[in-house]
Amino acid sequence: MLDMGFIHDIRRVIKLLPTKRQNLFFSATMPREIQTLADSMLVNPVRVAVQPVSSTVELISQQVMYVDKDKKKDLLKFILKNPKLSRVIVFCRTKHGADKVVKILDGHGISAAAIHGNKSQGARQRALEDFREGTKRVLVATDIAARGIDIDDISHVINYEIPNISESYVHRMDGPQEPEPKEWRFRFVIPKKGPLLRTLKN
Repeated sequence: MLDMGFIHDIRRVIKLLPTKRQNLFFSATMPREIQTLADSMLVNPVRVAVQPVSSTVELISQQVMYVDKDKKKDLLKFILKNPKLSRVIVFCRTKHGADKVVKILDGHGISAAAIHGNKSQGARQRALEDFREGTKRVLVATDIAARGIDIDDISHVINYEIPNISESYVHRMDGPQEPEPKEWRFRFVIPKKGPLLRTLKN
């Protein structure tokens, strides 16, 4: 959410609060950026974790596909030829990467929309509504922009680019909705990214 501009609002609110105060911060995950922000605003904070963030829901079926970098877009298009992939979220690491994937898919007749921090609130809302109503089959998202998505019947999640930290990976896998049995998650892995994949698995 900070990536989408909320950091400025947070800092404005903090300036209006008393110096001595009690804060309760809630976050679905606690990546480094959020931890740094919390540390800058809190004094001797106590952290409470509801559950470990190192594992994904057991009902999810996951499959890893090793692919050369220049062949990833072809693999994505090939997978999406399967009509069983009826409502798909594709995760990218960057805003530019998300826009690029949408352009590739649209160019091959696959209806797609992107949500990320450079999109206006109205544009993000339209993309979500189109995805929810089925006029867009694929939603391409960055990690931050996808948090809080509440859409039923997502058939597949594809990690077009795997994240650098395990918490983001878990959120990608579990976050969009409560998974149905045998729901599929795909990961595209460039061979040289193997060590990063092993880190996520652990």
